Amino acid sequence: MSRSHRERHFIARIGWLRAAVLGANDGIVSTASLVVGVAAAGADQQAILIAGVAGLVAGAMSMAAGEYVSVSSQADAENADLARERIELKTDIEFEKQELADIYVGRGLQPDLARQVAEQLMAKDALGAHARDELGISDMTAARPVQAAIASAAAFASGAALPLFIVMLAPLPTLALTVSATALVFLALLGALGARASRSKPWKAIVRVVFWGAVAMAATAGVGALFGAIV
Repeated sequence: MSRSHRERHFIARIGWLRAAVLGANDGIVSTASLVVGVAAAGADQQAILIAGVAGLVAGAMSMAAGEYVSVSSQADAENADLARERIELKTDIEFEKQELADIYVGRGLQPDLARQVAEQLMAKDALGAHARDELGISDMTAARPVQAAIASAAAFASGAALPLFIVMLAPLPTLALTVSATALVFLALLGALGARASRSKPWKAIVRVVFWGAVAMAATAGVGALFGAIV
């Protein structure tokens, strides 16, 4: 009796996971740092909230644009390679078969078997076989600019909303301290969530994001206090 076996491989999540974790982390760190810096300069609660909302909008748009441009460049490179491969498959199919067979030999197959595998795979989908095994392009790793841009913007906005929510609740005298503390908690949770989604060790991710978040907020608090004293 045959039995189907389906495995879930976490590499399939790498595209959206990277964009989501980066966006949320940046949203928390940049917005909390902005809020803490403005608060340290002596601004009132309304001004702090306006600055934070402006930072959320600007950051989300910046993340979306940056991710779209970056991933589009990857997609352009992939498309150029695929276009060149299509031409080579039309002009010298025998060379392409041998090229694919040589790849399989390098991976451990005997030459005769490697040639058979190459011929059978290319008979079904020649471009797909070369894209996957020669160029390293697959459905799981292919560049998707729009998906990456939307994920980055949404994740940034979600992350930035957390410190802004605290701004609306915290009393002004303790606002900077409260935002800083809660932002570090949010970052720790984000690090643990990202580690869980990728099935990696959580403590390394948690320490990494909390440390750099604390550094960013301390730096902006110092700048805000300095300029607030000057003004």
